[in-house]
Amino acid sequence: MRILMIAPEPFFEPRGTPFSEYHRIRALTDLGHVVDLVTYPFGQDVSLAGMKVHRAARPPLVRRVKIGPSWAKVPLDALLALKAAHVAFKWRRHIDMVHSHEEGGAIGLVLAWALGVPHLYDMHSSLPEQLSNFTFSRSRLLVALFDALERQMVNRSQAIIVICKYLEEKVRRLRPGARVMLIENAPGAGDAVVPDGSRQRIRSAYGIAPAAPLVLYTGTFEAYQGLDLLYDAMRVVRTARPDARLLVVGGHADQVHQARTRVEQAGIADVTVFTGERPAEEIPALLDAADVLASPRSRGKNTPLKIYQYLRAGRPIVATNLLTHTQVLDDTIACLTDATPDAYGGGLLRVVTDRPYGEALATAAARVARDRYTYDAYLERTKTVMAWMDHRDGPGAPRP
Repeated sequence: MRILMIAPEPFFEPRGTPFSEYHRIRALTDLGHVVDLVTYPFGQDVSLAGMKVHRAARPPLVRRVKIGPSWAKVPLDALLALKAAHVAFKWRRHIDMVHSHEEGGAIGLVLAWALGVPHLYDMHSSLPEQLSNFTFSRSRLLVALFDALERQMVNRSQAIIVICKYLEEKVRRLRPGARVMLIENAPGAGDAVVPDGSRQRIRSAYGIAPAAPLVLYTGTFEAYQGLDLLYDAMRVVRTARPDARLLVVGGHADQVHQARTRVEQAGIADVTVFTGERPAEEIPALLDAADVLASPRSRGKNTPLKIYQYLRAGRPIVATNLLTHTQVLDDTIACLTDATPDAYGGGLLRVVTDRPYGEALATAAARVARDRYTYDAYLERTKTVMAWMDHRDGPGAPRP
């Protein structure tokens, strides 16, 4: 099939949804499909056999788009819709389906209807919930509009892909009997090879002693990630283990600058190292250099993509005991704590000091990743969704 894919994100950037889109395209092209990807004017160029990238025009004065809702997305999405329409009608006789991500589903539904082809909605989050998760707006009208838009995308799509159990349950509440497939953001990290000596090389590069207990965080610096919680918890660790270090991977330059001020306030500046954003191919080596992997999310319901990388890494995980984590993690494969500095700091300290406990968690986590989150399983679920899209019945089907 030839697929028109609409992705309202910078593609590619090393963060959650672009990673998910990359692996979705990888699976589709591995199955023999062809993807025309329409995306924002920002991002790194990547090459995948069977994929062609079409970039929308850049609005004046917009040079970057942050994660989550923003006013910059209004002109970006308008220009994305124009570009998608141009591609759609240029190749209208060849496009077999439209596959849309996030709010791009609104564009995708219209184009699928106009072309008379089915629509596949890729649901990475709940649009109305994003408004509160990112503290973008408390407007009841705006929340109601996003809620109505989400319902339309769920109800008028031939099939829906979701990335966590919470979203699967939400889709089934909105539309009982929907064709919905849970495909976790699992593939990608498992096939990376960590070079010999990388642990020592990484530690040396960032001035971390070979024997120092090292806590690692990877990811974005958005408020819901819980970095303030992590910094305050690290003060608990530092008091008991002054040799412990925190390595924080990610963040734009301005975010890192603000974070340096925050760790000074927390009294852990002398034990904290920031790397800034690092290429995706470096992440496995950074994980290998750590003794503890931290996911301190304080709110939200979607499972962080980093959790699947952490599971494969063979290192103990400390995470908050919230739905965002417990859809995948339990006490047999991670140390789960309350989302308070004392509790989270205690969890980090337990893993640092009780090595048999940490090793047992790491071994069990790696086994779960190896048995449950394989590329073959990911590919098989993608194949099932594509079989659904070949059956042109129900909402999203071609017009008679």
